[in-house]
Amino acid sequence: MNTSLPKKPLPSKTLVSKTLLPTSTAGSLPKPSWLAEPETLWSPWKLQGEELTSGQQDALRITLQEQQNAGIDIVSDGEQTRQHFVTTFIENLSGVDFENKKTVRIRDRYDASVPGVVGPISRRKSVFVEDAKFLRQQTDQPIKWALPGPMTMADTLYDDYYQDREKLAWEFAKALNEEAKELEAAGVDIIQFDEPAFNVFLDEVNDWGIAALERAIEGLTCETAVHICYGYGIKANTDWKKTLGAEWRHYEQTFPAIQKSNIDIISLECHNGRVPFEVLEMIRGKKVMVGAIDVATDTIETPEEVATTLREALKYVDADKLYPCTNCGMAPLSREVARGKLRALSAGAELVREELVRTKKEQEDHAA
Repeated sequence: MNTSLPKKPLPSKTLVSKTLLPTSTAGSLPKPSWLAEPETLWSPWKLQGEELTSGQQDALRITLQEQQNAGIDIVSDGEQTRQHFVTTFIENLSGVDFENKKTVRIRDRYDASVPGVVGPISRRKSVFVEDAKFLRQQTDQPIKWALPGPMTMADTLYDDYYQDREKLAWEFAKALNEEAKELEAAGVDIIQFDEPAFNVFLDEVNDWGIAALERAIEGLTCETAVHICYGYGIKANTDWKKTLGAEWRHYEQTFPAIQKSNIDIISLECHNGRVPFEVLEMIRGKKVMVGAIDVATDTIETPEEVATTLREALKYVDADKLYPCTNCGMAPLSREVARGKLRALSAGAELVREELVRTKKEQEDHAA
């Protein structure tokens, strides 16, 4: 495979904002059944060796085509080359033991068998850079690449070495920064850090979580994003949501500090949830990826339902800073459902886009 870098200028922080309401996905998309067990997290690969590499590249081509067919503006790899949004990155770090896993409580709500930190953390080699180069060769569209955030990484394993979540997160942030710089050089336009832990450990977010995240983006010139959701549409997450009451106000406790951070874009869960839209006023001025697709249900939204969510968000987010998106990744869904949801996202964004353009023209005509 030719992995030489295409002749493409370095990403610009204004590149993806040329389209009004540019659509994207939060991260994962379903894998083909011939590659891995469908609708399953941490699903083992069905191929090995060179066949696996070839199969992952084929899956990446397919998921790119499906995004393009649906009209998605900012495309991604759909996480076709990784089993899990956190552990695949961790696998490529030194100091982590995958042989002797332990069961730990993740996000304070479900148990999982995870690897452990047994020595100093360091990045042995690039993890996703070759995949990013491959995706860059397939399209001229803006590309978004997701990486796990430092706090969420620290919450997805057990630590027998540092025995200090903050110190461990800072070590992860250094490794993430090395990877992010190489992804930027490979032509990635937006690098997103997934931090579902930001909706759980609220005090730690303000104490050191945001600072660790800023260490991860240090020196980048491409756009950066942080994705803060309420998790995949799996039972442990949906059960947890039922305990959160009539309004989910977690964002209120962390938005003031996030607003002051160097992160360019904030990706949030908004559709079919109980997050009061008015909390978005706290981050006005930031670009916001507004989750307008519910990933916890097989019901495919109508374009009008998507548009309703976006219209509500536009009361608190400037139109040139609103990026329609999905609430979270869609790996646990069927490919058919995911395709339908992508089409709905694109069509709903187009409805609102047309309304904004029409309103602007009417205002200009009136002014004239």
